[in-house]
Amino acid sequence: MRADARSEATDEMLMVRYQRGDRHAFEELVRRHERGLYNFVVRQLGPGALAEDLTQDAFLRVVQNAGEFKHEARFSTWLYTIARNLCIDQLRKLGHRRHASLDQPTGGDHDGPPLVERVADARPNADVERSAAMARVATTIERAIDALPDDQREVFLLREVANLPFKDIAEVTGAGENTVKSRMRYALDRLQSALAEYEEYARALR
Repeated sequence: MRADARSEATDEMLMVRYQRGDRHAFEELVRRHERGLYNFVVRQLGPGALAEDLTQDAFLRVVQNAGEFKHEARFSTWLYTIARNLCIDQLRKLGHRRHASLDQPTGGDHDGPPLVERVADARPNADVERSAAMARVATTIERAIDALPDDQREVFLLREVANLPFKDIAEVTGAGENTVKSRMRYALDRLQSALAEYEEYARALR
């Protein structure tokens, strides 16, 4: 199959082609989802080899269970369900939660932009006051996300980091779509409250 044809295919079409023996289709799926999946895992387990290994384990499970994928299912929902379950198992083994710093690179190759760049653009010419303000905002966001109740934090990460629609998040978590939306709303309310004192800085950095 031509490379341009693979790039135009949906995830589900690529998975069906992989089931039929097209290994390049799987390579395209990895290319599309590896960074986003790593971003999600690293916010659960922290950066480093463990998060990298678990991300690769998730794709290995896709390979091992490819025959179980149903053509009517969404590939991203299936993939993130696998990754979520691996994270839960790992956190149980660790006996505690470990989170990445927001100033850690978010790309699987460690050269991606920091997550904090979602709210702050640290320009080389920024003055000292602006830089200090951005550092305070970053620290506040990190602590606020980590302080979210587990169910709200999970939905927030699946929505904002993995970029999944609410319907898919409901399937991944096993909760109703309205429940998922409520958890997201509560998470955003908590984060907004935590950032209230830096609201003016946040507006300036949008």
